[in-house]
Amino acid sequence: MLSLNRLLFTLVLSAISGVSAVQNVKVQGADYVNNVTSDRFQIIGIAYQPGGSAGFTAGSGVDPLSNGTLCLRDAALMQRLGVNTIRVYNLDPFLDHDLCASIFNAVGIYMLLDVNSPLPNESLNPDDLTSSYNSAYLNRIFAVVEAFKNFPNTLGFFGGNEVMQKPGTEGEVPPYLRAVTRDLKNYIAKHSSRKIPVGYAAADVREILADSFAYLSCDIDGSSSDESRIDFFGLNSYSWCGGDATFQTAGYDILVQMFGNTTIPIFFSEYGCNEVKPRVFDEVQALYGPNMTSVMSGGIVYEYVQESNEYGLVDLHDNGTAVIRVDYDNLQKQYNELDIKQLESGNSSATTLKSPRCSGGLITGASFSKSFRIPSLPSGGQSLIDNGIKNPNNGKLVSVRETVVPTEVYGSNGGLINNLAIEPLPEDRSNVPTGADTSGATSTTASGTTTGSKAESTGGAGNLRMNVVLECVTLMILALRVV
Repeated sequence: MLSLNRLLFTLVLSAISGVSAVQNVKVQGADYVNNVTSDRFQIIGIAYQPGGSAGFTAGSGVDPLSNGTLCLRDAALMQRLGVNTIRVYNLDPFLDHDLCASIFNAVGIYMLLDVNSPLPNESLNPDDLTSSYNSAYLNRIFAVVEAFKNFPNTLGFFGGNEVMQKPGTEGEVPPYLRAVTRDLKNYIAKHSSRKIPVGYAAADVREILADSFAYLSCDIDGSSSDESRIDFFGLNSYSWCGGDATFQTAGYDILVQMFGNTTIPIFFSEYGCNEVKPRVFDEVQALYGPNMTSVMSGGIVYEYVQESNEYGLVDLHDNGTAVIRVDYDNLQKQYNELDIKQLESGNSSATTLKSPRCSGGLITGASFSKSFRIPSLPSGGQSLIDNGIKNPNNGKLVSVRETVVPTEVYGSNGGLINNLAIEPLPEDRSNVPTGADTSGATSTTASGTTTGSKAESTGGAGNLRMNVVLECVTLMILALRVV
């Protein structure tokens, strides 16, 4: 009887402190698909790099996902905004990211993570590929995999970002990009409990864009198990500028035609031209409209934090306070007009597509590499893949016990936002726009439902756990009565 009571007591504790997890999203043909519901997943994302690349320094003990208090604040604002994905560029794989990753998981926000950084020996050098592709570099990118592989809201890893930024880099770089993709996917297959997609984010250099996509997304020797093929393709595009831009003037029609036969997910890994301020984000309706969703899987707005380049949606201050900008309000209004149910509807033909066989005939540019001889692993690389890196920092989900944002946050009109909090979601939900206008000074939770205090907040995940608690208590009482 004691063991039964102990079991029931354990169940109660687990229910109270349990960690809800989003459902994994996988690549299936040209779409992202929820692994459980089979609904299509469209990326409604935002770039998240407080401090910018210049703010990421070796040994500082800080990166965008290392401070739970700040992540709580930002996750609450992102949940209100309606995003379901963040892209994080520069990470220290040996810091503790558990709380931040768990907070974003709790509110149904996935993470797309760059494995490279601007620090020395932590990215490929297009001017010195042979020397920069070494075992120390592989140890770095594998460490990022180790740090984030266990989080269910890890959507994928970028193996490279704009490594080919201009014509002239397309000769030697492409085979090395495939080599890095191969190495990451082989490491994940060996050391992760699930398959995590690996892709590339390209600069919008139209002269080499189509060839970049064709080269990286084909199957060498026609093998569907080719690990050097990317699982997704991101495009950093800023061609839609201001309220006068159109589908045609922005060149979106050309992109749809260029990628019309894609066999992997394609999305804007950055977008949001700021030549006209404040930004109105009219391109959101085009990106998530019928002309593009047949080809594209959404996009990531650049960027969350206002930096010197003036792309931000939110001003952040050293004392932890934040001020929403008009750009945030404008983007939220655009998101609120989206037909989420339509975006989640699947396309059976898109999920069954097979990648083409690699050949020189796929490449149109005279100077673009037509060689599919991928560089061999550098010395020590195979050992890292076979045995894993030494002393990996494996992240894990933890309970998110605090939901109310402790720092002051102000609306774009200068009014204080009262009782700002995250609302944990049930396990089968990712975050979506709510249709609510949360600009200005309000007294709402992240999802827009009125609350007076932390104790009154009853999010979906909280309700589920409470139901489990009640059921366990009932079972315990019945068991005691039997005795």
